[in-house]
Amino acid sequence: MNATVTWRQGLSFTGKADSGYKVPLGAEPEVGVSRDGFEPLELMAVSLAGCTAMDVISILTKKKQKVTEFEVKVKTERATEFPKVFTHAVITYLVTGHGVDETAVVRSMELSATKYCPAQAMLGKVFPIELIYEIYEDEGNGKKRLAKKGTYRQPDVFVQAKEK
Repeated sequence: MNATVTWRQGLSFTGKADSGYKVPLGAEPEVGVSRDGFEPLELMAVSLAGCTAMDVISILTKKKQKVTEFEVKVKTERATEFPKVFTHAVITYLVTGHGVDETAVVRSMELSATKYCPAQAMLGKVFPIELIYEIYEDEGNGKKRLAKKGTYRQPDVFVQAKEK
């Protein structure tokens, strides 16, 4: 996989990868420029969310779960000192559907975390990642009701990596 960023002006760049798609990159307004694209670390969070989301929805579909809405949110914490790396993340899976099985959701999250998602596998070796799920029953007409919620406790990869 290859990626390139091309400078436009100031701290504005255009990123491009093998797929050919382009993404604008910019900086925080605090550094004296107008925000005109994603900050690079924002893309890391989006990448993490997208990677695990694709795994989980794919697995839920194979498990014949009747999902009508699906969203994955990633909330990160960063160090206060430079280089201001991520220090912790919480991934929240919001699954809405008809009779969605909690066991299927948890197993899908587990498989993404432990087998399929390279972004989660890499980042999980550097900082702890918590996994939370909320399952909503789709009641029609845009209404939904919280049916189940919980936390998946993955094997502590972060601690294992530090011990090596």
